[in-house]
Amino acid sequence: MVPHLVTALNGPLLELERRLLESSTSIEGWLRRHWQQHEPPFYASVDLRNSGFKLAPVDTNLFPGGFNNLGPASTPLAVQAARGAIGRLCPDAKNLLLVPENHTRNRGYQENVAALAEILRQSGLEVRVAPLPLLKREGARVTVEGFDPCAILVNNDLSAGIPQVLEGLTEQSVLPPLHAGWAIRRKSQHFAAYDEVAGEFAQLLGIDPWLVNPYHASCGRIDFQARAGEECLASNVATLLERIRAKYLEYGLKETPYVVVKADAGTYGMGIMMVRDPAEVKDLNRKQRNKMAVVKEGLEVEQVILQEGVHTLERIDEKAAEPVVYMIDRHVIGGFYRVHAARGADENLNAPGMEFAPFGSEFPAYGVVARLALAAAALELERTAPR
Repeated sequence: MVPHLVTALNGPLLELERRLLESSTSIEGWLRRHWQQHEPPFYASVDLRNSGFKLAPVDTNLFPGGFNNLGPASTPLAVQAARGAIGRLCPDAKNLLLVPENHTRNRGYQENVAALAEILRQSGLEVRVAPLPLLKREGARVTVEGFDPCAILVNNDLSAGIPQVLEGLTEQSVLPPLHAGWAIRRKSQHFAAYDEVAGEFAQLLGIDPWLVNPYHASCGRIDFQARAGEECLASNVATLLERIRAKYLEYGLKETPYVVVKADAGTYGMGIMMVRDPAEVKDLNRKQRNKMAVVKEGLEVEQVILQEGVHTLERIDEKAAEPVVYMIDRHVIGGFYRVHAARGADENLNAPGMEFAPFGSEFPAYGVVARLALAAAALELERTAPR
């Protein structure tokens, strides 16, 4: 795909970009101090939305599955970052085991695994790719057909649960840690950590944290099939919409506020709906309830996160687009635009029919905000680690 990109920063976001450029030395120092205290995830991808007046992360994936969508310029950056990360964990590392999703026939995902394995091989490692059913437990280690790895890199988001074969491996590093999987992880915990990071960052730059942070909320248990918890959900949507409207009024914005309701655990754009009126969550038909009730691997939705909807003004060939930034260790290695011809500026673009257009380092603001989300993920994983 040869992109013709239309994007613009205006109003407060134009001022934000100016401050990012002017404060780059302070920002890098602040991030460096953060990494001295908190270990970053081995890799991550962050979905961003640029509304022209706001640039914010809306999702952080700790098992990124789109390395094949990155441009060739990303490869040397990825190799260097991977070499540094593996070198800290296994100074004498030679063998690495890459564990992908089980039995997937998704061609795009298979290409992702191949691209990721090639990055790791170019970093100087012998790499074996094997899904969970092929792994063999030998005491406190895992092997596969005689291949004995120093570290195990998981590219399976563990929606189906924590695999017993990987638990308690005291002699091998498992990356990311098992509690980063959706069997345990919750988006609400991530964005609670992001609130702290964005607040510190905003204080550093002297800006309104709302410019880089979507409002969010959550409520207790919900059962979409039994229609339990709908009143709580509607009440929280109403409160969140009021908070967004107040900010729009403060900045003189004319867009229509909306809230994204999505499963607190899960990925692939499943279990998501856009809400512009609280009544919408009380009037779901059976098809809509079924869509929200279950996500990947049959994981039942028992909790949701309510997140401020961020419009995207970005267009590629007149199609709605959003940037996705990829990182290994603490380094941005590149990214791509997720593009969807059939979706609008206030809709979920992570849906069948999406396309991808790679980009490099020409948008430094994206890299800064994505690393804020990475910093939040580091805090999140520390705080949710099993004791």
